[in-house]
Amino acid sequence: MLLPLVGTTIGLPIEQQPLKDIVLDDLLTVVAELKKAEIIPTVIEAFLPTLTVSISWSKKHSAALGNTIKPSHLQNQPSITLHGDGNTYNEHLKYIVTLTDPDAPSRVDPKWSQMCHWIASNISLSSPSLDFVQILPIPNTHNEEKWESLSIDEIIPYKPPGPPPKTGKHRYVFLVFAPRNGTTEPLDLSKPGERRHWGTGKEGGGVREWAGDNGLVAVGANFVYAQNKKQ
Repeated sequence: MLLPLVGTTIGLPIEQQPLKDIVLDDLLTVVAELKKAEIIPTVIEAFLPTLTVSISWSKKHSAALGNTIKPSHLQNQPSITLHGDGNTYNEHLKYIVTLTDPDAPSRVDPKWSQMCHWIASNISLSSPSLDFVQILPIPNTHNEEKWESLSIDEIIPYKPPGPPPKTGKHRYVFLVFAPRNGTTEPLDLSKPGERRHWGTGKEGGGVREWAGDNGLVAVGANFVYAQNKKQ
């Protein structure tokens, strides 16, 4: 299934509307997968993606909206590629990528959730040279040399997924955010006081609260499952 690339126009989640070139069914497929995994509404409120995100740890291991990957293959910081519409490409607009685990220590007993695994900012859209990007599965765009050269800012360093034994599958959710007001000015983002509960001090507290406090709106998502081999 091919998803036409989407623009970078930012608005409130309930105000996000598909551009005329967007195939709504494809966008709804992304949302449907998030709902199927109960990421919507557990982790984030309903939103309509305005870009696609490719995530890969190696040439053989990439996120594809709910595929399962062994934790041993997730130890290195992944490469992230954001795909947008060339007609509205804005090289000055920067995005934020987060990784959260709402199933800590387990999905049936999420007393430590959410667990913050990564916050990276100052991320730009990739070159708008492609007209389409395949969403299921996400294409492999792993390029360590290119990724290392990007001037990203890590607010919280990448913490590799490490689901405990006998806790079943964990959802590891990547969310892409943009400034709610569409500013291209540098952002002064807060750093959670601790990874557990994203510093909110309450069970279930997480990326939704952090994004709201920092004036951010969700514009893209992807996720994988991972579990300890001892079950």
